[in-house]
Amino acid sequence: MRYTKKGFDNNSNKRKEKNSDFENDTNEKAFREDLIEGRNAVIEVLRSERTVEQILVANGDVSGSINMILALAKEKKVVIKQVDRKKLDQLSQTGVHQGVIAQITPYKYCDVDDIIKHAEEKGEKPFIVILDEIEDPHNFGSIIRTAETCGVHGIIIPKRRNVGLTPAVYKASVGAVEHMKIAKVTNINNVIDKLKEKKIWVYGADMAGESYCYDVDFRGAVALIIGSEGKGILKLTKNKCDVLVKIPMVGKISSLNASVAGGILMYEILKQRFKK
Repeated sequence: MRYTKKGFDNNSNKRKEKNSDFENDTNEKAFREDLIEGRNAVIEVLRSERTVEQILVANGDVSGSINMILALAKEKKVVIKQVDRKKLDQLSQTGVHQGVIAQITPYKYCDVDDIIKHAEEKGEKPFIVILDEIEDPHNFGSIIRTAETCGVHGIIIPKRRNVGLTPAVYKASVGAVEHMKIAKVTNINNVIDKLKEKKIWVYGADMAGESYCYDVDFRGAVALIIGSEGKGILKLTKNKCDVLVKIPMVGKISSLNASVAGGILMYEILKQRFKK
């Protein structure tokens, strides 16, 4: 994914998602929101309030952080199953399970009002990220991870044409999903109108923007829109933005990965809030 003058461009090959059953493996795999893969991601979910149904660990693997996972699972009385590594290979949707997969209750999306209430409870002005049809799970996961470190109160995604919380997203976020409120909405533009009614300024990331990000005052209530990999921010959504902001770039490569561009803007907002 690249951040270009036309928005975000996706040149990566997408692996086909196939069907699979947790107890009855087949050659096909389908996207699952109840499987967490990778050691760091499993550790984070065990430390969270999420219900973990069971942990599958490769036979004989007791090295490094696996011991921590086993200890946390026993502490929370989570069922631990030692299985053949081939079983994990068959279940894995990321291809890098690192010898452990957790089965959890599916992620519970929140309402947009919950995000605003979360900001109020912290005594802070809302800092919201809106994703306009992000389709790459690694981009989505990276954005969640950066958003959590930047103090974002919540992320809003559309129900259609946007990747959900797949194992690949969870792993790319390194467990940050467990600490981030995410709302899934039917109509992004209706949500933008409601945010504006609450005096939240809406900024769109666009290379044709009229202002550089460092010239914009982000210290108030903010909603930052990051456009899709292929089309950028949709025209109607772009027209609803209060300000379109761009990132200064020099050199011969005039494009940025979507999650990198989003990260630069989120850190600019955080920096300004620190300076208040």
